[in-house]
Amino acid sequence: MQGGEISPVELFLQAGPVVKAVIVMLVAASFWCWIIIFEALWTLGRLRRAIRSEGGGKGRMGELIGKIFAAGRDEAFEAQVSAAESDRRSAITAAMRRRAQELIESCQRGLPNLAVIASVAPFVGLFGTVWGIMTSFAGIAAAKDTSLAVVAPGIAEALAATAIGLAAAIPAAFAYNRLAAAFGITAKALNRRIEDYGTRLARGNGQVAPLRKKIA
Repeated sequence: MQGGEISPVELFLQAGPVVKAVIVMLVAASFWCWIIIFEALWTLGRLRRAIRSEGGGKGRMGELIGKIFAAGRDEAFEAQVSAAESDRRSAITAAMRRRAQELIESCQRGLPNLAVIASVAPFVGLFGTVWGIMTSFAGIAAAKDTSLAVVAPGIAEALAATAIGLAAAIPAAFAYNRLAAAFGITAKALNRRIEDYGTRLARGNGQVAPLRKKIA
């Protein structure tokens, strides 16, 4: 570092082995975080389009939505012996909801990892900072020189671990909350679609065309 400029690469190279290991872990966690975020956004977009499409639409997500409706049709034929329409509707929607719950859970499988990164990364960074400062003070004691020029580089290297930890944790925390809310809204839209389709199946004893109503 010269002229007050801070180079992240230089900070990393001058850091001790423990701080280097912490920084590598946090950078890897940050990359993992963004991979999970983009994958969840892509999955969420496909799921929403499939819910709005007739019969679930095309592609793998459309096939999964179609299987939910197929489970309802299968249950509708099984429930024909029930005299009460409300009983048939309950059985049909329950069958579709089980499939829908499995689908939503599979789409959200990466979100717990975001929560882990958001909660753990700051503490890992803090550990690296504390360790780096301890090492710096030990070096100061050995050199018997307490001037700021000697102290500052070591402390800057240590604080870099906390900064990287926060850089990994903040996007993870924000994305976890926003994505969890978005998946919750999408699950409600799918549930409304299931309710409408289940009602039509119950009234038609399984002889019903695919639902054409689109859910916003």
